[in-house]
This record gives sequence, C-alpha cells and structure tokens, in this order.
Amino acid sequence: MFDLKNVDICVSTRYLIRNLNLTLNKGDKCAIIGEEGNGKSTILKCILGQADYAIISGFIDLKGLRVGYLEQSLSDKDKRVFDFLFLDNVDYYNKLNGFYKLIGNFNIKEDLLKKNMNTLSGGELVKIAILKILLDDPDILFLDEPTNDLDIAALEWLGEFINSIDKPILYVSHDETLLSKTANMILHIEQLKKKTECKHTLVRCGYDEYVAKRLRKIEAMTQIAKNERREQEKKKERLNRIMNTVEQDQRNISRKDPHGARVLKKKMKTLKVQEKRINTSELSELPDPEENINFFFCDVNIPKNKEILRLKMEKLEVPFKVLAKNIELDVIGPKHITIIGENGVGKTTLLKEIIKVLESRKDIKVGIMPQDYNSYLTNYKTPLEFVASTDINDITEARKYLGNMKFTREEMCGDIRNLSNGEIAKLFITKLVKDKCDVLVLDEPTRNVSPLSNPVIRNELKNFKGTIISVSHDRKFIEEVSTDIYELTVAGLRKVE
Repeated sequence: MFDLKNVDICVSTRYLIRNLNLTLNKGDKCAIIGEEGNGKSTILKCILGQADYAIISGFIDLKGLRVGYLEQSLSDKDKRVFDFLFLDNVDYYNKLNGFYKLIGNFNIKEDLLKKNMNTLSGGELVKIAILKILLDDPDILFLDEPTNDLDIAALEWLGEFINSIDKPILYVSHDETLLSKTANMILHIEQLKKKTECKHTLVRCGYDEYVAKRLRKIEAMTQIAKNERREQEKKKERLNRIMNTVEQDQRNISRKDPHGARVLKKKMKTLKVQEKRINTSELSELPDPEENINFFFCDVNIPKNKEILRLKMEKLEVPFKVLAKNIELDVIGPKHITIIGENGVGKTTLLKEIIKVLESRKDIKVGIMPQDYNSYLTNYKTPLEFVASTDINDITEARKYLGNMKFTREEMCGDIRNLSNGEIAKLFITKLVKDKCDVLVLDEPTRNVSPLSNPVIRNELKNFKGTIISVSHDRKFIEEVSTDIYELTVAGLRKVE
C-alpha cells in the first residue's frame, strides 16, 4: 500500500537517514524509535511533503491513499471543539454519528464539544485530534507521539485500537508499554559517532524481541572487543619482557663480540616490527550505543520522619471552574509519590500548587521538571546557560554532565530553541542532577524521552534517595519508581492501595 525506495533525508549538513527502503501493507504497525533529535518527526513530515527545510531524495509513493496524520503539537487551537471536528465537513451527519460511537472509548463527555480547544488539557487535545483523524476514515495513519498526555484509560484504549484495525500505521512513540503491545515492525533511527554518522535498522518483529536481540548483539560485540584488547595487552606484556631481556643483553655484551652484538641488534629490530604490528592491529570497536546515557543522582539525606509537604485545600480550581475538592496530601521522608488521574482533572494544576508550597521552604532544595518546558526556558539562549552559572569551574562541570547525556559540544552552545522535546527533557534531568536537589517535582518526566533511554532514567529515579512528587501516565514509571500512588478525581485525592 505504501512504498519508500532508496530514500535519503538531510537537514542542514546532517543526514537523518540514508537508503531507506520501507513497504507497509495492511496490518503493519511500524514504530519509529530512536533518541531525541534524531529526526523521527521530520521523517514523517518528509514522507507527507511537509518538511521544506529538509533535502529529500529517492522514491516516495503514497499511491493516492487518504492519510490520517496526528502531529506532535496542534497549531489549530482557536476553534470550538465542535467546529474543529465538523466544520466544513460535507459528510457532517455520518461524521457526527461516528463521533457518538467513539466518544465512549475516549471517555469524552458531550459538553466538551462546546469548549474552546485552547481551554483543553494536553490529553484532551490529543484525544480530540485522534478523533478527527478517525472521523475522516483514512487508509493509512501517521501518528507522531499519540500517547503524549493521555491518561491510563486512554492509553489502554489506544493500544487496543491500534491492534484492532487492519490499516497500516507508521508511528513515533516513547511509550514502551504501547510499543510492546502494538508494534510488529521497528524502524530504529540512530546518530552515531557524536552525531556525524546516521544508521537505521528495519526489522519485522515486536518491540520487546527487537530490544532483546539488540542487547544480546551489543553484549556479544562488547565481549569480542574486550577479549581482543585483553589478548593485545598479553602480547604487549610478553613482547616487553623479551625486549627488556634483549636490551639487558645489549648493555652487557662485550665489545670483543661484534657478531653477538649484530645478532642482538637484528633481534631488537625484529621485535620493534612486532611491536608496531601489535600497536597498529585493527581491533573490533567497542559498541557505544546511542542511548547509553550515563548519569546518577548524588546521595541526599532526607530523614524518614522529615515533613516534606502537608497540603490541605478545600478546592482546586482554575478560572470559572472547580476541578477537585477536599485535597489532602502529606509527604513524610524520602517517598516517591506519583499522582494519576483522568485528563483534565487538574493534576498539573495541583503540582503547581505543591511547587508554591515547597519553594517557600529553606531546608530543602527543590528541582522542577514542568510539563510546559518553555515557561522555564524563555530567559536562556543555550543549554549550557540553562544548566550552569557564569563561573568557569561550574561551566566545566556542566559540560561533563551534558556530555554524559549525549549532548555534543555544538548542541551545548547552540540555540536552545533548536532542541527537540526529548532533548529538553534530558536537559531538565541534567539540571536536577547537577543542582543536587533532594526533592524532585516532576510533571510527566518520561513522556518525551526515547524508549531506549527511559529504562536508565527510571532506574536512577527509583534509586534516588530523596523525595519525588510526580504526575505520570507512564505505566512502567508508575510501577517501577513509585512507592505511593494517589489518584486525583473531582472528589479529591485518594491513595491507591
């Protein structure tokens, strides 16, 4: 149904992909994975002819298919939901009937139709955008981060929906659970050697199988490379012992034995040739997986009985609307609290109230990772400026931390606005680590990070000795990082046992 042949995509002077051949047929669910900034969204846009900033060569054939395209961020937010879904629709009545059949699956209330798009939560926006695509009955779906901001119920529905249709789907996702349940093809986009060389891997298998095979391959290649280096060192040691003996013999040989001196000189010359051969012998490269980020939180000391937060609110509200009532949350000691709840219930609003309380404290150092990155980045020009002060030693330390998160020197000093959402997420994590915070407030910390890097981040947060108060829909994050889970509803905040 859909063909790419010998496709190259280049942005500026950097190739995102070279010689890509891809065919999608009915029932194919091809997930594009890769690290932040590798061009996954750009690849989707290039296929659809919506990336005028990229140089594209090769053959792209959509064969006249009706394409349903979910962008990573909606630009058309000034309309009412009803108008966004149905305005200018010639097939209005059928679409409306289709809408009412679908809204139950999305847990959408009918009064949402009367609201303006710009008043919806991030999760509600994603649901409405997916609904609009489905109402247009496309032949093929291109989904760019469809899970962003979706609540757990909607995530489960999305997985079931992807599996239930026989239309081909090409999608970008960071949600490991969704990938595990839905993908039957993987297109892995990589940027290697400090982002100077592109590589792609296309396989027909599930996500879990691909990751397992890849890890086994990396482990095998690592073992081969280490064995070669060990063997090389042994050869060097043996050769050095022989050379030391010959040098000793040369120093001790009598001048009355010129023949013996010539023999030793010739032997040393042969040994030097062997030494050069050993030193210049080609060794298998040690694998350096692109997602091999390296960071850890410093040890912090939050006593088990230390009061971190005692929050009591009669109501949680935004202008003209009460979101929830009778909210109480006590956080004592190094707990890892995760708040879950339906889209639009007010989780981010609650987190902002918590931040206000915590920032007034002088006895803790609070680190924040917001849902809206831009609200914290407007005064910074570069990633290095965001992470470091103007002190030269602090800048040096910040470069080390950013390098551990796979930022290149050019990216560290480049325009912060050029970073992808995933790169910005890693930037915030870098700052949390460098600032040695003992209380972390995180709003969807893993939602923009690649599925290959996310296990590392989850593991470090799991082992963090301080306090974490977070909002998340990431099912693996909730399971692995949380010590306590609370659900926010209109009736308040209740602990999930």
